[in-house]
Amino acid sequence: MGRSSARDVNPFKPAALSGIQLKNRFMKAATFEGMTPDGIPGPRLRDFHMGIASGGVGLTTLSYCTTEPDGRIMDSMMWLHDGIEDELRSLILELQSTGVKVSGQVTHCGHFSQNKDLRRGQPPKGPSKMFVPIGLTVGRLFAPAMTQDDINHLIGTYRDAAAFMKRVGFDAIEIHFGHGYGLSQFISPKTNKRSDKYGGSHENRMRLPLEVLAAMRLELGEDFPILGKISMTDGVKAGVDYALGLKVAQSLDVAGIDALIPSAGTSSYNTMYMFRGDSIAKGMIAMQDNPISKMAVRIMGPLMWKKYPYEPTYLLEAAKNIKAAVSCPIIYIGGVSTRADIDRVFAAGFDFVQIGRPLIKDPNFVANAVDDAAYDSGCTHCNYCVPLISHPQGIRCVLND
Repeated sequence: MGRSSARDVNPFKPAALSGIQLKNRFMKAATFEGMTPDGIPGPRLRDFHMGIASGGVGLTTLSYCTTEPDGRIMDSMMWLHDGIEDELRSLILELQSTGVKVSGQVTHCGHFSQNKDLRRGQPPKGPSKMFVPIGLTVGRLFAPAMTQDDINHLIGTYRDAAAFMKRVGFDAIEIHFGHGYGLSQFISPKTNKRSDKYGGSHENRMRLPLEVLAAMRLELGEDFPILGKISMTDGVKAGVDYALGLKVAQSLDVAGIDALIPSAGTSSYNTMYMFRGDSIAKGMIAMQDNPISKMAVRIMGPLMWKKYPYEPTYLLEAAKNIKAAVSCPIIYIGGVSTRADIDRVFAAGFDFVQIGRPLIKDPNFVANAVDDAAYDSGCTHCNYCVPLISHPQGIRCVLND
């Protein structure tokens, strides 16, 4: 079982993660930056991650890396294929030249899609036939259920993605098992109503995610780090709750995941549960070009994006339960924006920490926090960076303007 007691760990010193050595215990969290026009990793994405790599993190994460073109939520997202191999390899090598390790978060949207550029000649599918609100934006009100052939195809795309990511030079891979995306849709009882071997019991709902993990492990080998991001809770009625989230973590631990990142919430049903702080509604309204869409978001915003006050390290207590129940390393995420937050996380016994929004505010977060016990990144959790994934230039911290 994992250790939940405090340890004498200096997070700024080198640390091993499965088969790789990191220069410290800080990781850039996987976030879609909106910097892959036409799905191509170009100069803006390079500059963004180079800034963070130069600022001192031990590992940075490229995302959204989806397994096939129809796995994108939006057609501006990157999917892994030979056509971007040279650009991706060049980007990874340049980042690694700073001493940072590079991970890629691999995922698939399942039915959670507003992608217009579909290649397989069929609508996005999930575990069960469902009404999918995000599909309203492209005239797709319902998503069909996946067949066994669809499931086999999906597993194959993850296997191929693993081979591709290893070939282009990634140091680690993070599989997204949470936040309402494709694999999460099978895990959650809210979205998985199947009656075959992929639905019903927890073991059946975990079958596809575990088959994906096994397929990728076969391609990558035992020494290649595979991380897994989960939702400890969906934050929505009839979805994954904290008790079920604990079982999800244990299932992945037993299956040989190298580390877990226990997050919370879903992009599809309760986005603010993972972010906390100011609602993203204001920014989402600003991103709408169509006056009707702008008015609709203005009216529906309070219903779509609930308000959850920001608290430092807001997932700490729930993540401690995961830490105590598994043997693999746990990477803490959620509300780390000051040196005091860092100290609190490592005093609680966590192995690594992932940071998102504060690194957008201050790419030199790690370098600035080393010797300053009073360090504060300046991130106010206004969450205006989140809607900017739709901006032509991608995300930025508006406070830095």
